[in-house]
Amino acid sequence: MRTRHAAPWLLTLVAAALTGCASERGLFTTLGPDHETPAPRSAEAWQTGTPDGVQLAHDGRIEALAAWWAGFNDPLLIELQQAAQDASADLAAARARIVQARADAVAAGAASLPALSVDASVNRSSFTFGGPATLRTQQQIGLQASWEVDLFGGLAREREAARAQLLSRTAAWHDARVALAAETADAYLAVRDCARRLDLAEADHASRRASLDSTEKLVEAGFQPPSERALARALVADAASQVAALRADCSRNVKRLVELTALDEATLRARLASDPLRLPQPPVFTLDAVPARALRQRPDVAAAEREVAVASARIGVQEASRYPALSLSGNISPTRIAINGGPAVTTRTWSIGPTLTLPLFDAGRRAANVDAARAEYTARASAFDATVRRAVREVEDALVRLDAAAARLPEARAAERDHATRLAAVEAQRAAGLARLDDVETARRATLAARSQCLALEQEQVAAAIALYRASGGDWALSPEFDAFPHPEVSR
Repeated sequence: MRTRHAAPWLLTLVAAALTGCASERGLFTTLGPDHETPAPRSAEAWQTGTPDGVQLAHDGRIEALAAWWAGFNDPLLIELQQAAQDASADLAAARARIVQARADAVAAGAASLPALSVDASVNRSSFTFGGPATLRTQQQIGLQASWEVDLFGGLAREREAARAQLLSRTAAWHDARVALAAETADAYLAVRDCARRLDLAEADHASRRASLDSTEKLVEAGFQPPSERALARALVADAASQVAALRADCSRNVKRLVELTALDEATLRARLASDPLRLPQPPVFTLDAVPARALRQRPDVAAAEREVAVASARIGVQEASRYPALSLSGNISPTRIAINGGPAVTTRTWSIGPTLTLPLFDAGRRAANVDAARAEYTARASAFDATVRRAVREVEDALVRLDAAAARLPEARAAERDHATRLAAVEAQRAAGLARLDDVETARRATLAARSQCLALEQEQVAAAIALYRASGGDWALSPEFDAFPHPEVSR
């Protein structure tokens, strides 16, 4: 073939490819449905928050994740949050999935571009026809180009699916981060709450020891029968058992925190001991339109919506596979040959042309793939709807928990004060010999139960706030004007 027209043809091929790949649609048409976010079957107030894309909690910024936790004014909690984020294997796996999705998106984009490759070779050979050997030196360089023309939008749908998959993986990573933050806060809260319950149990044990000492003196003086001393000893033993059980619980809670954060246990225990009875208090937050905002910003809802987009795009990919495929290819290969060191002879060859593939018979395989893709879309849409409903339930559950704890706590504190007053009166009667030990212990148990109830409700308020943080996607707008969470002084 002649060579002078090879380069113009090849440049024309590349220019056509670049022009065609710039379009987000197929050359003729784009098969398959254009994705629209399905409307979840939820309350109308929640549907207004349906995401039309990925709107991540904290706007996807790592530093914003700690902003809400900073409102606790607890430096140790912030340190634990950062350590947990750094140590989490789940987050590392989620990051790896993002890298893989990004690679898939690059590959999907590259499929629409012309593929160019070059190869070069040099070889030296010898041959003879019965006389002196003839030496041949051959130098060759080849340039190949190929491009698949996206006639029916299959490649465009592949790019669409790959981009949606990348966004889904990114949202899933943020969901894992928010979930880990809430889990770490829960673990920290469990450690602090256990320390408070242990302090209460130790105080009860000390009180019973004091009662035992008093009872022994009364028995020795003959004012009480020996059975009273046996009962007092049994009550002390019960209290000691409760203290031992709580110490074990507290130790397990600390070890759970060590597992989450990978911090040194001795160092962590020393930090916790600096203020052992401090219960973390959430910051002030507003609850305006949390339901709608939850749907917009919850990363798991965003991830589920993007998975629906992936499934929608893959319907188009499978539809396009049922139609003809066109590809263009071309190459140019100049070759330089020298015989026995003489003058070199240069030859050039080139070729260019289209290849059209028409699927004729596949026993229904391609049609079945389309049906499978449509079924996958239905399943993903159903999963998205379920995710939205779960978001509704989780936010409303957390709000109910917050409201219930706030309503019950004042009454519980009033009951604790009344029981403490009665206990003091019965103890005074006991000291005067006018009451039995059974009467004192009955009043003591009632007071202890009331105090335990107050501690449990204070812990529940914080736990419910953390649950609401998690359920609403991990972000609230702080507002000094509206304090939805009371900050009562912790009674001792």
